[in-house]
Amino acid sequence: MTQNTEQFQNKVAFVTGAASGIGLAITKQLLDNGAVVIGADVNEDRLKELDKELGSSFTAEKLDVTKESEHEKVISNIVNEHGKIDFAFNVAGAQKAGTITDLSLDDWNFTVDLVLNGVFLGMKHQAKQMKQQEHGGSIVNISSLNAHVPMYTGSAYASAKAGVEMLTKNGALELARHNINVNAILPGLVNTPLVDDFKSGEIHEAFMERIPMKRPAEPEEVANPAIFLVSEGASYINGASLLVDGAWAVSGYPDLSRWF
Repeated sequence: MTQNTEQFQNKVAFVTGAASGIGLAITKQLLDNGAVVIGADVNEDRLKELDKELGSSFTAEKLDVTKESEHEKVISNIVNEHGKIDFAFNVAGAQKAGTITDLSLDDWNFTVDLVLNGVFLGMKHQAKQMKQQEHGGSIVNISSLNAHVPMYTGSAYASAKAGVEMLTKNGALELARHNINVNAILPGLVNTPLVDDFKSGEIHEAFMERIPMKRPAEPEEVANPAIFLVSEGASYINGASLLVDGAWAVSGYPDLSRWF
């Protein structure tokens, strides 16, 4: 993204999953464009490092996105300090994988709680604040290519990400009248620690055969369109699902059962 240090001057942004990967890339780009950013994550040690690294426009908040009371506390802290929330990015996510017949209910619940319920709770309390603001706000949820394309051993993750996409659309339907835009980014394979198992060997080659652009995205390449969706240039985009996948959706997954 071309750096424009005035684009988001006086804007307040909230990012979950801000300690690494896509969340950190979004955080850095918002800061580069002049926003004040509150970055939340469950990784307190990394947050403390970022608090020192990213400067005075960044504030770290510890947040377990599966806990409603923690969402309420963080939003209250932001409003008490800054008086508003202009943009919110719900990025936090992970999974515990397994085939349907082997996956435990605890692992299913872990994934759905983090990936889907965490976004629901974030949207709920972000939008409550935005509804009180005359100017409304913008929310971007990170869904996944897996909202459309199934993944072997990923039934919980794919189902939860599909839920995030529909939750986004329902949010747009309910919140547009309050001047709040809600959109989703659906990344494909992204070069983050969450996909370390796919970065080498035959499994990597199988993925590259399926991705027409022949490489994973860098986190910044997902952050770019996420930032665009809260910009003035996206003011009439609402309820959209934007695939950011190097054209992967047109070809589908390799047969991952060979490795599991």
